[in-house]
Amino acid sequence: MKCLLIHNHYQNAGGEDEVFRNEAELLRSRGHHVVEYVRSNHEISDYAVAGKLDLALRTVWARDTVRDLRVVLKREKPQVVHLHNTFPLVSPAVYYACDDAHIPVIQTLHNYRLLCPSATFFRNGAVCEECLDHSLFRGIRHGCYRGSRPATAVVAAMLWFHRFRKTWVDRVDRFIALTEFSRSKFVANGIPGEKISVRPNSLARDPGPKNVAGEYALFVGRISPEKGLRTLLSAWHELPRQLALKVLGDGPERQELQSAVASSGLNNVSFEGAQSREAVLSAMKGARFLIFPSQWYECFPATLLEAFACALPVIASNIGAIAEIVDDGKTGLHVIPGDAHGFAEKIRWAWTHQREIDLMGRNARREYETKYSSERNYDRLMEIYRSVIASRADANVQLCDRAAGIPAVTGRGAR
Repeated sequence: MKCLLIHNHYQNAGGEDEVFRNEAELLRSRGHHVVEYVRSNHEISDYAVAGKLDLALRTVWARDTVRDLRVVLKREKPQVVHLHNTFPLVSPAVYYACDDAHIPVIQTLHNYRLLCPSATFFRNGAVCEECLDHSLFRGIRHGCYRGSRPATAVVAAMLWFHRFRKTWVDRVDRFIALTEFSRSKFVANGIPGEKISVRPNSLARDPGPKNVAGEYALFVGRISPEKGLRTLLSAWHELPRQLALKVLGDGPERQELQSAVASSGLNNVSFEGAQSREAVLSAMKGARFLIFPSQWYECFPATLLEAFACALPVIASNIGAIAEIVDDGKTGLHVIPGDAHGFAEKIRWAWTHQREIDLMGRNARREYETKYSSERNYDRLMEIYRSVIASRADANVQLCDRAAGIPAVTGRGAR
């Protein structure tokens, strides 16, 4: 099968970029012909002040991307187009180019950008759904995207324009949600349920389970407010000093939190900075458990998937999809988001109950093998690809029939 994968890379590489690479590698490893069309947010630095208006307009409709993509579609003739991130340089306009070429389109919903200008449902340290309950103007008023009202207005304009044109309803053949929780959010807010399949992320390569008890607790992630590291560090003040915490990652809060840790004398907490994927997996195999104190509606964090693959249990916030992924008492433990004392209690229990934690780790590994292995997720992806290809082919036949004046045949599926 020939597949065209499309992605807009972020300036600071994150989970979506990693998933895009994994998907391409997975398909190629199974013998498929994969063509990639990518843009990068590093291009944004090329826009001078005078070009900011053009950047805003292209967020709504990227003419150059559409032009380039039409050439790629004509030359490569893929059987399916699979998009990951379109914001901001690819833009939803690419759906129209694919539809004009009669090629089925699949969009993975890695975040909540279609519903929330910031894509996170997170504001001022808590979950916020005002744009759903009221209107996108709430997001503009709060400056939810990058703390800027003008920047948020650009994102809101993109969302309003394509909602008005029913772009996501009419021009996307299938969406892939990463969890049932995520799917329910999109269905409740206008995306037809029959157009959303649930398929979790997967790893291109299985790192294998760890075989040691672990000498420290581990945090892996972006060091930013929604990830909850501030709560975790507050919990650490309540814990014995012999209990070590390694923090892997970088972000806007790192310098402040690292300084606070140093000044408070928490010498059992070490900031390791951003690490390679190999180094992260190595750290997981040396840890006793992973702590995931996130305070927003994560879609499907790659960190949890990697932890399960490494047989590493997870102490996690009981919120959104995280609560769906981490089974309390089986593959980890749940804590109320933002509850530092609650995290301290669960961490203390986990550290002193090695046998139970080892069992949770084995359960996590079994969960990975059962639900999240590359083999299982490849089969699910092929089911989705074949389904949309068949549906689009049927719809194209109907278009030809109507053009030729042939009456529709009962039983033929409509797009």
